[in-house]
Amino acid sequence: MNKSVEILCIGNELLIGKTLNTNAQWLAKQVTSLGLTTNRITVVGDNINEISCIIQETVHRSPHFVLITGGLGPTFDDKTLEGIAKALGRNVEVNKDALEMVREKYVTYAAEDRMEEAELTPARVKMAKLPEQATPLPNPVGTAPAVSIQHKNVKIFALPGVPPEMKSIFNTSIAPLMKHAASGVTFFEASINSTNVMESKMAPIIDKVMQNNPHVYIKSHPKGTERLPHIEFHFSTTANDEITARNHVNKALSELTELIQQNGGTIKSPKTKT
Repeated sequence: MNKSVEILCIGNELLIGKTLNTNAQWLAKQVTSLGLTTNRITVVGDNINEISCIIQETVHRSPHFVLITGGLGPTFDDKTLEGIAKALGRNVEVNKDALEMVREKYVTYAAEDRMEEAELTPARVKMAKLPEQATPLPNPVGTAPAVSIQHKNVKIFALPGVPPEMKSIFNTSIAPLMKHAASGVTFFEASINSTNVMESKMAPIIDKVMQNNPHVYIKSHPKGTERLPHIEFHFSTTANDEITARNHVNKALSELTELIQQNGGTIKSPKTKT
């Protein structure tokens, strides 16, 4: 059975539409490719109570992993760690390892003449104030450490919202853990594009193919209009090895391709990816 993941994105800029939530899309793609399942993606603002409430709701569902992005920086609106602490009933304290990570970053910046001095101001120390029993994770790209917290059977990771920092930390510190948790499960996907056949006509046909191929999920994505129909059909599955996963998808793909052509549709070349 696939391990479950929930993604929480923090930031008023996401809720007002100023910033496109590319972090959620990227993380969901990584989780899927590693053989795990994303059950929810939630966005909340920079408010300690809102953050606390959504984390309590999330851990109550007991996902295997919770990925949180945003709100780890030095400014007043970076409140993620306080929200986590409140949700879990923990105090916030200066973590000596996190403080050393922050200090080393500013020493490096000063040595590179990117700033005049490396003083640990209150704003900079703020990035090292973590919930009790949290573990800081190195940030190879930026300054604020990421944070790892074990709460009962839920593993929580708080990541910076800056995409290059988030991606670097995920690939370095989190992806290996998720890959291990997936226990060798392989994700496989493929897609075909059709023209000249309407989605409404294809709906019962998709149902039939999925019934014949219970391991495969098929999703239709209309790209055109009812007058000029153009549909992408996306196939996905997970299995214990790549060959089995590929065979499951190819069988469903071949069956749907034949039915599309029988109904007057035209198929473009399939695209596959593991």
